Amino acid sequence: MGGESMTHTAPRSGGTGTGPVGSRTGQRLSGLAVALGLVLFLGGFAWGAVVYRPYTVPTSSMTPTIDAGDRILAQRIDGADVRRGDVVVFKDASWANVPMVKRVVAIGGDTVSCCQDGKLEVNGKEIDETYLPKGTPAEMSDFPTVTVPKGRLFLLGDERGNSVDSTAHLTDAASGTVARSTVDARVDAVVWPMKGMLERPTGFEPLGSLSSPGPLRTITALVIAGAVLVLGGGAYGPIAKRADAARARRANAEPASAR
Repeated sequence: MGGESMTHTAPRSGGTGTGPVGSRTGQRLSGLAVALGLVLFLGGFAWGAVVYRPYTVPTSSMTPTIDAGDRILAQRIDGADVRRGDVVVFKDASWANVPMVKRVVAIGGDTVSCCQDGKLEVNGKEIDETYLPKGTPAEMSDFPTVTVPKGRLFLLGDERGNSVDSTAHLTDAASGTVARSTVDARVDAVVWPMKGMLERPTGFEPLGSLSSPGPLRTITALVIAGAVLVLGGGAYGPIAKRADAARARRANAEPASAR
């Protein structure tokens, strides 16, 4: 009888005790994973809120790069950081004084004209504008050479036949240009619908270096990594409970088989 009793109770104490050290280690690690995940997740969103501004584009003047109704993320920048080829958000009093989205094709000191062989010409070089709708010329009508004053920008929409841009303001005192200081942000990506990061306009590379993409990819990676850690760490508890229950059932079944 005594031997039978010992065989019967030993597995029960193993199944109902406080658990092995490994489970406590797992709980600590899961807690750390959740904490780190929250830091990455919330930190990524906070970083994004500081660096980026969301906009909804109301018109099709930037088609096919940005369509009407698209939601974009634009990196907050200083106007001095704008380079050729950038798609920027700006607000100018002579351009209805509302946020507008256009592409910078020339900066202070440049000369810009159209069209030679159906292409835009900046500083005497023809620009290969791969972002334009296929089969369309750089402009619907020619415009004379414009010398962009220092500290100002010449901007065009990618849908040249449906864009109120610098060409519509050529008779203004500044020949259709806007001050760098009017720029609030540089568009980095179209996030809805999910078109992703804007391509770099390589046609402007012969004239100088292009701007670099913002930290959106890094921010996205942090948010995703944080979410995975939170979900993974949070799932440890239920999984561990199921494993413990399964071990307990096996332990309870052992005395019957021993008999």
